[in-house]
Amino acid sequence: MARSSLVWLLLVVADGLEGNTTASCADFVKAGAEQGLTPSDVVLAADITFSCVADPQAAKDMVFGNCGVLTEISPEKGYVEMTGIDAETSQDIAEAITAKGGRYLEAQVQGSKTQAQEGTLVILAAGDRTLFDECQSCFEAMGKNSFYLGEVGNASKMNLVLQLMAGVTLAGLAESMALADRAGLQQKDVLEVLELTSLACPAILDKGRAIIEGGFPTQLPLQHMQKDLRLSLGMSDQLEQPLPLAAAANEVYKHAKRLGYGEHDASAVYIRARF
Repeated sequence: MARSSLVWLLLVVADGLEGNTTASCADFVKAGAEQGLTPSDVVLAADITFSCVADPQAAKDMVFGNCGVLTEISPEKGYVEMTGIDAETSQDIAEAITAKGGRYLEAQVQGSKTQAQEGTLVILAAGDRTLFDECQSCFEAMGKNSFYLGEVGNASKMNLVLQLMAGVTLAGLAESMALADRAGLQQKDVLEVLELTSLACPAILDKGRAIIEGGFPTQLPLQHMQKDLRLSLGMSDQLEQPLPLAAAANEVYKHAKRLGYGEHDASAVYIRARF
């Protein structure tokens, strides 16, 4: 499994859409990784390839684009898509991979940058069960738990449900902290009291501290949270399931992104709520 774990790192670097990927690639090479110039190079070099890029379009570009994954997919290859995407995109990729004889697994990730660094993410997987089993050593290195959810699309749906909860909750926290400030209350007092209530949880407390400190160090980029809310709303349209709170929260994140906070942590939505 060492080869597939290595190739996952190479595909993240190959994205070119999120930050200083050249520097990241150099760090991996120094650690002993081999650099692939294109997605097809990576697939050729590995039995199992992991991909984690910015959004559904980037995920499709990696697979269907020039020198993309499909170029080298064959019956002995496995492909694991870890990008936060919608079920339809995942199914499109799965059909293309399996049409060439390859095996496909979607493996959505729940957790922050800190959890990724600590190897305590939660992995939500769906698709080829044997591929899921073969990837366990890699999943154990990345996360504390991995769940197999059945057919392709289920993991993407589960991830969007959880992201909807997180996005709406954070927007509510931001508005509450803004109201406290406007009312003349000390935000640190609000957080201290909150910590003693049944509402307290690591995510809310961490984002509350980020709001008070005002630095918004990026754990989950605001633009990715807004993307997940948008995808959740798309899923709700297909199912005719009303999501009025998610729709309102999405507009708040969109405005914050327009104000230039897209690459800041999602807690920067407070700026929109405050001003």
